[in-house]
Amino acid sequence: MKLILRILLSALAVVILSKVLPHVFVDSYTTAIIVAVVLSLLNFIVKPILVLLTLPVTILTLGLFLLVINAIIILLADNLIDGFTVDGILWAILFSLLLSFLQSILFSLLKEDEKS
Repeated sequence: MKLILRILLSALAVVILSKVLPHVFVDSYTTAIIVAVVLSLLNFIVKPILVLLTLPVTILTLGLFLLVINAIIILLADNLIDGFTVDGILWAILFSLLLSFLQSILFSLLKEDEKS
């Protein structure tokens, strides 16, 4: 149940960001849910491999290269999902940062509800 709620909150964050950012487009709420699931899977499977392969660059940039890795994950999701579009790597980096920030806020609200 908690996993489904987290995916729905992530989908909500994707929809909000697609309304706020001009170069990010999601055509429906169903697509947003698919984006949330695919991003979760890519972060679970592909991201650790990319981090390991780019470890020297990540160390040299003091971890800032992780922003580029997150953008690559988002652009990969853009290529995999019809109805989800991000125009360029800079918009993907901005989307990644804002998505992470928004998810942390939404997930913290979820944890506060569990305490009650």
